[in-house]
Amino acid sequence: MEEKTILIRNAKAIVTCDEQDRVYANADMLIRGPKIAAIGQNLTDSYDTCIDASGKFVYPGLINTHHHFFQTFVRNLTTIDYPNMTVPEWISKIYQIFQIIDDEVIYYSSLTAMADLVKHGCTTAFDHQYCYTKATGKRPVDRQMEAAAQIGIRYHAGRGANTLPPSEGSSIPENMVETTDAFIRDCDRLVSLYHDPKPYSMSQIVPSPCQPMNCYGDTFAETVRFCRDKGLRMHTHLGEGENEFMEARFGKRTLEYCAELGFIGPDVWIAHGWELTPEEWEVLGRAGTGVSHCPTPAILGGFPILPMREMIARGVCISLGCDGSATNDGSSLLDAMRLAWMMQCFYSKERGGSVSPYEILKMATVNGAKTLGRDDLGSLEPEKGADLFMIDAGKLELTGTLHDPKNLLPRAGVTGCVDLTMVNGRVVFENGELKGVDEYRLAEEGERVCTRVLRNPCDAFHHLV
Repeated sequence: MEEKTILIRNAKAIVTCDEQDRVYANADMLIRGPKIAAIGQNLTDSYDTCIDASGKFVYPGLINTHHHFFQTFVRNLTTIDYPNMTVPEWISKIYQIFQIIDDEVIYYSSLTAMADLVKHGCTTAFDHQYCYTKATGKRPVDRQMEAAAQIGIRYHAGRGANTLPPSEGSSIPENMVETTDAFIRDCDRLVSLYHDPKPYSMSQIVPSPCQPMNCYGDTFAETVRFCRDKGLRMHTHLGEGENEFMEARFGKRTLEYCAELGFIGPDVWIAHGWELTPEEWEVLGRAGTGVSHCPTPAILGGFPILPMREMIARGVCISLGCDGSATNDGSSLLDAMRLAWMMQCFYSKERGGSVSPYEILKMATVNGAKTLGRDDLGSLEPEKGADLFMIDAGKLELTGTLHDPKNLLPRAGVTGCVDLTMVNGRVVFENGELKGVDEYRLAEEGERVCTRVLRNPCDAFHHLV
């Protein structure tokens, strides 16, 4: 069947984020099927559909490299006040909710997070799904794949696991602990059902043990063996406050522990990393292991702000993530970009300068694609996937900023809903409307599920002030 073509006509600017950092002014883009065919002025190719982009800035779709969709229904809870709690206090309260989540919560909370991401220009999302309870069974990733297909977002599912019981020092409740064997078996099942390694694929699987302090060593070792055999990527939390526990238990820091198990390399990336040392940045840079920076939980938790310029100088690939809603009450990478840049500016005097807003944009696009192993995504150029978003540059609030589309988004605080989001050559959000779903019906259904499963039985939702 012949692929349909779309012409995006007369964009005010197309910010490509390609290797030459090209910006096309008053230009067109031709899309054929799932990929970009051409970019230039006054394209004369025939097309099936035309999108008038007059007055619009066009950017590559944003790529989220760390999230926890299952946490979306614990937003806006003053009874679990993360900024004013110690981590152990937070864990003791939040897991009272997490351990009763069922697969309906997984489905609707994932729809909620995905909708938020798409409305703010995200086209590819990785989610670290480690919430496996008696009520969810092994269904969480399957339900998330249902949700992703409805919203139309590219989805990389991080199949997480916690295997260390609380009796051995884990912070995870007993009824959320799995065995390593069960975890690997389910990874194998999910890979056979959903993992598509071909260019422009819409779904992939990433085995992702939750974190070293909540898993046995063999969980990481078996993950390495399984993933290297299948050609899969791997992910975990690392360098976010666990080193004191790891040194007491194993006599070594977490990165060394993971490296000895083989859980390091260009097929691995970690979340957070704010506890790592300059020497450990060097280790990551040499290994090609990336870091997903999640600015919002770092601020809310009062954690150290990553020294990005030093990390980049040592060869570390930094991408951006929203992180879960238990430590970030939203799912907007535009907001994360703004916050990430301002965090770097806060230390610019003592650290000898800050990264630019455009560098932050490339972390959320080019580096996100590299992190996920997607050389078919991340920039706007021929043969890359047709993933993009547009903003209306003609709005009054942007007057006087339009001379520099590359740096605009983080610097000027453009954090609201975009005008259009396209994934794989398909418009999934336009003019305030999600395409292909009844948003308000899904929202009503999700509210009912949240009330039935979480609000009614959980004290955290009662006595709010």
